[in-house]
Amino acid sequence: MSNIPLVRKAIVGATLAHTASPSSNPNPLELNTTENQWTPAALERAGSTLKALNRMAKRPPVHILFEDIGFTVSTHKDERLILRNISGEFRSGELTCVLGPSGAGKSTLLNILAGYTTKGVNGRITVNGHARDMRVFKKLTSYIMQDDLLQPRLSVSESMSIAADLKLGKELGKAEKELIVEEILQTLGLWEHRNTRSECLSGGQSKRLSIALELVNNPPIMFLDEPTTGLDVVSIRQLVVLLRLLSRQGRTIICTVHQPSASLFSLFDRVYIVSRGMCCYQGAAPLLIPFLAEIGHICPSTHNPADFVLETLATDPEASAQMSELCQNGKLCRKLDRMTLRGGRKPVLHSDDSIQRIFVEHVAKEQLQKMEFPTTFLTQFIILTKRMFMQSRRNSVTLWIQLAHHLISAVLLGSIFFLVGNDGSAPIVNFKFCISVLVFFMYTYIMIPVLLFPMEVRMLRREYFNRWYGLKAYYAALTFSSLPVMLFFGILFLGITYLMSGQILEWDRFILFVIYGILTGICSEGLGLAVGSAFDATNGSIIGPATAAPLLVLCCYGMGFGPYIEARMKALMSLSYLRYGLAGLSIALYQKRPLMECSQDFCLYADPTLLLRDVGMATDTYYMQIVGLLVFIFIHRLIAYFVLRYRLTSEFSNKFMSYISKFLKYR
Repeated sequence: MSNIPLVRKAIVGATLAHTASPSSNPNPLELNTTENQWTPAALERAGSTLKALNRMAKRPPVHILFEDIGFTVSTHKDERLILRNISGEFRSGELTCVLGPSGAGKSTLLNILAGYTTKGVNGRITVNGHARDMRVFKKLTSYIMQDDLLQPRLSVSESMSIAADLKLGKELGKAEKELIVEEILQTLGLWEHRNTRSECLSGGQSKRLSIALELVNNPPIMFLDEPTTGLDVVSIRQLVVLLRLLSRQGRTIICTVHQPSASLFSLFDRVYIVSRGMCCYQGAAPLLIPFLAEIGHICPSTHNPADFVLETLATDPEASAQMSELCQNGKLCRKLDRMTLRGGRKPVLHSDDSIQRIFVEHVAKEQLQKMEFPTTFLTQFIILTKRMFMQSRRNSVTLWIQLAHHLISAVLLGSIFFLVGNDGSAPIVNFKFCISVLVFFMYTYIMIPVLLFPMEVRMLRREYFNRWYGLKAYYAALTFSSLPVMLFFGILFLGITYLMSGQILEWDRFILFVIYGILTGICSEGLGLAVGSAFDATNGSIIGPATAAPLLVLCCYGMGFGPYIEARMKALMSLSYLRYGLAGLSIALYQKRPLMECSQDFCLYADPTLLLRDVGMATDTYYMQIVGLLVFIFIHRLIAYFVLRYRLTSEFSNKFMSYISKFLKYR
């Protein structure tokens, strides 16, 4: 490697240029931006934008240094090395592009640096010279994932106000929060669309709204995974210009980009190239071409440097190793990047002592507060409940579908079992009516979360990881917000079927009938949430009914020979929440009631106690069934909570899918 001194010289030259680059200049109005085609208006915005946000929600500048980062994942066959002891540094005030071929490890590196992936990682990560404290670090970062999953049926201003209330808490007053929201929307060009709902925004506007939501608490570090995906050329450039403007205010912005154009490539302050899990280059974008020339790869003047380096890495297997060796897997660029014009060495943080002092004071303040989130559990619960009620109320299509579903099903069920409630000659038919009501509540409220909740989990992952709120508050709000709709439609369905089937008109029986039906629905919804938390909609639509079917079989066991049910079967039946629901509905209709009307010469089950005896419910009581359903409601919700909690971590998702793959393989 006789050319290494020349490479070192080139990198030092890049560093000297970078020392006087825009990112190290404290005054953005003095930047030389001719080559990047910045307009005077953009310069003015860079100097004046987000003043209120920076003043009210103060955050320290943050520099990230990582050394010898390695990461290995286990597959169903063997272990795969994703990152091979790479190093680097991302600085405050810079816009960094992480570039590389597909499967090179870009997103993995971003996940590790953001703290989204922690298990199986080795190496050292420091923040402003201190070992990374994840409790504090997560409060300083925001991670904008590739999918622009925004909360539906909320306007831009409503989404921003909710984000401000959750992320700022009592740190600022209402007027200050409104000022910050207005300032962010003005800066990101969304003010004119503040009354537009998120589902009506264009791709570029949705991406800008995703950034705006995370800017509310003024994070000093922003990670963006493929932010340009799905956007046109104009929207991509506008987005990158915006990110550069935001970085000029002292933020550390790191994003992965799949294949930037030549003009887009020149907008990045720093380029970090990853290939085959190794760092192949780290430095200023203009110095990539001379760096490649030193290993014999000459980029034609008509080529895009980004395209050329990606083609080189893809077609030449030895290029990755050569480039990684020249920059010492990220260490050489980082060390030489600390050189100064006077020939000495800069400190790691290329900043004055005040930045270090501000960061230490901020960390000490966060540790003294010992608060997981900016707001309390009760505040989060109230805000999230209001948001869910608002979204549910505006989802008119779903509400009309549910109304039609309950009305049509009630009328059909009432027609099938018309006036059988007090007919002593057809008590088994009326018992089948109870089973039909039970099946309706079971499948309806299992399948709704199974089909809809997986999409909610994807939106939840972004907000939860960026520490908008705690999972307990979200889960409590989710549970509470679904009750009014279930109560309204459930009572409507039960009222129609109860009257059409000719059940005995007594208020206490009807109220008990409604209670058991609603409790069965709540319990079924909890089971659906557990399935929806663990599986996507496709797999969940199979797992949900497959789970409910054996429970339904167990609940109906013993019809006709109730007194002779085996002890082991009684134990199994007690594991089915549907048994408690069916027993409750039957008891509400038949226990402690007079003889039923008999239109024939002899009606064996005119005495309701005989029917309860033969279906194995003679000794059951009201309270036993209510307690049983409440216990299963708690169990199902608890299972769903823990499944959801671990589903929100990438480690669990990878491990879970690995287990599924192994199971399918050995089958």
